[in-house]
Order: sequence, then C-alpha cells, then structure tokens
Amino acid sequence: MTKSPAIRTRVAPSPTGLPHIGTLLQTLLDYIIAKQQGGKLVLRIEDTDQKRLDSSAEQAIEAALDWISIHPDESPFKGGPFGPYRQSERLSLYKKYAEQLLAEGHAYYCFCAPERLTQVRDEMQKAGKPPMYDKHCRALDPAEAADRAKTEPFVVRLKVPTDQTIEVNDVVRGSISFDSNTIDDQVLMKSDGFPTYHLAVVVDDHLMEISHVVRGEEWLSSAPKHILLYDFFGWQKPLFFHTPTLRNPDKSKLSKRHGHTSVSWYQSEGFLPEAVINFLLSIVWTHPEQLDIFSLQDAVDDFTFDAVHITGPIVDLQKLRWLNGQYIRSLSASAFFDLAKPFLPDDFPHEKAADILPLIHERIEQLNEIESLTDFFYREVVWDSAQLLKRADVELVTAQLQQTESRLSLLPSWSVETIEDQVRKLQEDNDWHKRQFFMLLRYVTTGKTATPPLFETLVALGKSQTIERLNAARNQLGDK
Repeated sequence: MTKSPAIRTRVAPSPTGLPHIGTLLQTLLDYIIAKQQGGKLVLRIEDTDQKRLDSSAEQAIEAALDWISIHPDESPFKGGPFGPYRQSERLSLYKKYAEQLLAEGHAYYCFCAPERLTQVRDEMQKAGKPPMYDKHCRALDPAEAADRAKTEPFVVRLKVPTDQTIEVNDVVRGSISFDSNTIDDQVLMKSDGFPTYHLAVVVDDHLMEISHVVRGEEWLSSAPKHILLYDFFGWQKPLFFHTPTLRNPDKSKLSKRHGHTSVSWYQSEGFLPEAVINFLLSIVWTHPEQLDIFSLQDAVDDFTFDAVHITGPIVDLQKLRWLNGQYIRSLSASAFFDLAKPFLPDDFPHEKAADILPLIHERIEQLNEIESLTDFFYREVVWDSAQLLKRADVELVTAQLQQTESRLSLLPSWSVETIEDQVRKLQEDNDWHKRQFFMLLRYVTTGKTATPPLFETLVALGKSQTIERLNAARNQLGDK
C-alpha cells in the first residue's frame, strides 16, 4: 500500500508592513487543512521585494500569529528541516533553477532598458491592449545572450509557449483555462540577483514539499505562469485554493483607506482573537450545523471545501461587534478583568474595578469601549440643561432632585436594595412619571442617557458622589 504524501501548508507573508487581516484568514485555512490530517504548517518570509521591506514587519507577523495562538511547526524563528525560511537567504537556490530554465530553453535573458519597457507599455495601453512585454529579446541567440550577460545588466524572463491552453485547478473554483497568448513573459530573476515572486514561490513550495497552497485570488491570474514552471521542472503541483478578496459592506475591496485591514487594528479596537477567528471563517465557510458561533477546533473538526463560498465575503464590523460581545459575555469575571486591564485609562480607579467592571460585562462589545462606558465613575460629568428638563419643567425637576437627595442622604446603608426601595417609594408617593424620573436620575448621576442598571450603578458610584451630583445639577437649574 502506498503511503499518502504528507500534508504541508504554508503561510508566506511579505514583510512590507503590518500583517493584513486577509493573511490571517489564509493562515487559519492553512492551519485547518494541516491539522485535519496531522500535517505541518510552515511560516515562510517572502522578502524578495527589498525596496519595500519594513524592519519591524517580521516581529509583527510573529505577534499576529501569537495573538490567534497559531504556532507554525517550521519558521525562521523556530527553524526546521527545509530552511532557510527567508527567501533572501535562499538566493543561490533561485539562481540554480533560473540557470536550469535558461539551459533547457524555458527562459531567456532580457537586456531591455527600463525606458524601453516603459515606452512599450505606454504604446500598448494607448492601443487598448493589456500591457505586456513585446518579446524583443526572446529571439536572441542563447549563446550570444549568455556572453552579453557577463558584462551587461539583465533580467531572466519566462518563455511562455504560444497557442496553448493552460489549465489551473482550484479545489473550490474547479478548472480554469488560460490562453497562453495572453500571458506575459514574466520576469523570473531581477537585475539585482533577487527572484520575483513567481520563481521563488514555485521553487520554495516544491523544495519545502508544500501540498496545499492557500493564497488570495489576486494571484489567480498568475497561476498559469506557476503551472508552466511546475511543468518545465517536471515537478508535482500542489493543490491550489485561491481565497476570495475581503470586501466592505458596499462591496468595495477592503483596503488600507478604510483603516481596518491590519491585524493590529482589530487588537487595538478590543476584539478578541477567538471572535476574529470565528468571524473570518464564517464569512468564507458555512458550518455544517449552521452555527454562528464556533471555535477554531470546531472548524478543524468540520471543515470541508465544498462548504466554502467564494463570492466576495463582507467584512461587516457590526456583525463582528455582535460576535465579539458574545465572546466577552462568555468570559468569567476574572478572565474579563484580565483582558480589560490593557484598556483601562490612566485615571481609572483600580481599587473600584471589582465594582465597576461587572456592570459593563454584559453590555460591552469591544474592549476599547471601557473608557466611554465607565468614565462617569471617575470623571466630572457635565449636564445639558435641556436634557435635564426633558419631559418636565424646572420646578418639578428641582423638586425631584431635592427630595431624592434628602431621601438618599438619610440611608444608613448604601445597597441596591435600600436605594431602589427609597427611589421607588419617592416616585410612587409623588405620583411622578416613572420613566421621566428614572431617566432624570440616570442622567444626573452619570451624565449619560444609557448606562448599566441604575441602582447597581449608584452603588458603584458611591453615596457621597451620588449626593454631590444631585446637588450640583439642582444648583445648575437654580442658576437658570
């Protein structure tokens, strides 16, 4: 019986900036595919674009994977049997395989100056044609070109065959046909000795024995070039899955212009990693039991490609907020407190955290809302007189505040039960409109029209501060 080939997936970001949320989605899918079949997940850093390198990006990539608790089996940081895992440390390998393609007639030297290439591209665009290289150097005698390459700057280009149909098989999209006449003679090796993505990715995926390639659909148009390279080298092709482009609710492409493309943005906004994982998977895959809330392990257990949908997944932040709120509410009080700590403002009274934080645990949807939901506990409140007098005149509101202040001042103990008892009796004895009176107390004591439960809030606020605010609001009305 033949042993099945090992399952090996890879996440291969470029260290050119903050990790993208789309990369996180691809990582999750890579992880699921590998773990379902006892395989390995590889992290490879694709740093061939030296001009755009960001020195902090590698650490940001590692931190992003750490945040979702995914730890690759092999990586530049951990090592492994197929290293190095940075493309900039594998240049001799790419040179070797580029030379093989040249020797076998599947690639050629190109000596065209950048100015000529710009001119060719401009002329094609003016003619309404897709900009492609005009194959000017393709007909050069290989021996002559090799001699020139010893003294002249050059790039190495892929020699795409003419009049062929190239099939790309995607595990979700099926077979996609490309006319080779529409495919550019892609640069494989640049003049600085670095490979382009197209050569490096094929060489690395083969040498690292990658069985499944998960990447964005923006690479689908490049896939026929990669198929040609696999065929030219005589290598077995991996399975391809091109993930759909993430979109905004208006169907536009999710981009940095909208501000929520980076993983770090979701962290700073107070989204939990479990919620982000759940959300990303749910917009490209339907759980077999139609569950809205499921864990990464649930996805490992139940994921199948036939339940994947590829039509423009929407990054709906309102849905993510709802989902995040569900995860927050499922936390124990101590776990919520631990996660809340980094989001507490500098002037937050930590000695009162045990009284304040439970009040917002059931209401909060993002951890960065802690300040806006709790600031009235420790900062001065400001009232709008028009809001104070909403649904009542100044005489009535003044009387309500004065009587409430008097009643609450006499309470021997400050608890939910004693406060609620006195406030309700006061409302009933005076036959005040219940909604108006309770909204007034809420607004005066917190400066807000929506808060956690009123009586629990007053307990946490404290007797002296409650009385002080009732008095101050009454004085403000007296100045009118």
